[in-house]
Amino acid sequence: MPVRQLALLLLFLGLPAAALPQETVTVRPEEIGDVLVNPGIGFMTFQRFNGDKLNVGTKWTEGYPIEYQEFDDDLKNENHPDTSLAYFRIYWRFIEPQRDQYRWDLLDRALETAAARGQTLLLRIAPYGTGADNDVPDWYRALVGPEKGLAIKKWRTDPMDPRYVEHFGGMVRDLGSRYDGHPTLESVDLSIVGAWGEGAGSADLTQEAREALVDSYLEAFPKTPLVMLLTDEETNRYGLSKRDVGWRVDCLGDMGGFSRTWCHMCDYYPQAIINFGMRDAWKKAPVTLEVCWVMQHWKDQGWDIDYIIDQSLKWHISSFNAKSSPVPEEWWPQVNRWLTRMGYRFVLRKFTYPAKVQPGGELAFTSWWENKGVAPCYRPFRLALRLKNEQKRVVLPVAADLRAWLPGDNLCDAAIGVPADAAEGRYDLEIGILGQRGDQPAVKLAIAGRGADGWYKMGAIRIER
Repeated sequence: MPVRQLALLLLFLGLPAAALPQETVTVRPEEIGDVLVNPGIGFMTFQRFNGDKLNVGTKWTEGYPIEYQEFDDDLKNENHPDTSLAYFRIYWRFIEPQRDQYRWDLLDRALETAAARGQTLLLRIAPYGTGADNDVPDWYRALVGPEKGLAIKKWRTDPMDPRYVEHFGGMVRDLGSRYDGHPTLESVDLSIVGAWGEGAGSADLTQEAREALVDSYLEAFPKTPLVMLLTDEETNRYGLSKRDVGWRVDCLGDMGGFSRTWCHMCDYYPQAIINFGMRDAWKKAPVTLEVCWVMQHWKDQGWDIDYIIDQSLKWHISSFNAKSSPVPEEWWPQVNRWLTRMGYRFVLRKFTYPAKVQPGGELAFTSWWENKGVAPCYRPFRLALRLKNEQKRVVLPVAADLRAWLPGDNLCDAAIGVPADAAEGRYDLEIGILGQRGDQPAVKLAIAGRGADGWYKMGAIRIER
């Protein structure tokens, strides 16, 4: 039946004209294979920021205050991927050189610099290193005195001493009071014991000390994501029992650098992920991994880069610290493959919407998305539509929790209200994923058609009464 006759029939029957069939527009965006620099995922700079010179050869620096380089306004990283992440690791002694007197300026400057370079900051305050110049703070050493014959080789102080919980745990709580929820703070490592804060000997802690140290982080950072070192079953399971926490390791890629008969990649990580209860942690909190030595060392040793990458993807890696050292030139194809899988990667497969809507009415749409990465996003990014013409721009937020978009297919169908005062006329209908604040897209999609302002045009739509 022609639409005009159907309209007359509906009028005769006393039914609303809205019951007329609506023309539906179907859009199937074109997928692209580009490496996308998106928030919270990919490679990261280490003790450096976008645009800084990298470490030379196979050496790196960590644990000491950042030595800032002169910046020439060029954010490109030579021989290293572009990135949205920076990582700062510093020893306790530099943050609290005097008891209860903190060098927050060191962290403030790092956060400010990261933001200025288009990055967010991952942070670890390690209790100590392995030498006299990276021992616990001098005031704490004077308090507890020399400590010999400690149970674990990589301990420099007794973590079961109540004073350690009081002072190191107290520093963590003060850190959280100042920085929890900071928009530039990406995550904090839950670092409690051992050289470089890697957790050596955490299995030997008393349950009382373990809980007190872990709780200092859990209670101090209710908003900022926390990442635990993959250390032991008791510590990891305790953390997970209280909160969704992610995990990290500091020796990704070790294929036999410490022993001919044992390596982290084959004899520790696969077993520990399962035995320590961390197998499904990635669904709620990030997995962030760090190179063992540097990537050039992997190449010098003849280790299989494809095997290392594939194992990390199987473990749902979101981000990787290559210690601001160059990527071996021959490995760029593998690294780019890695970057197109690491973390989340959203492809909009199909989008449908009505060709016309009314002011004050509803814009009902359907959308099918595929997350082609290996992890969800962990920040509350916001899906939104935008109506745009020469006179007006209207952003329409969509109620959707993108943190639930696990790898694979995801559907988002909704009906959102059109403002009653929306002027009639033709508009471009656009889609975007916004950050936690503001109305500008923060996430690049793996589809063609991204505009200069980050929105993706779906097609035309009319607003008519």
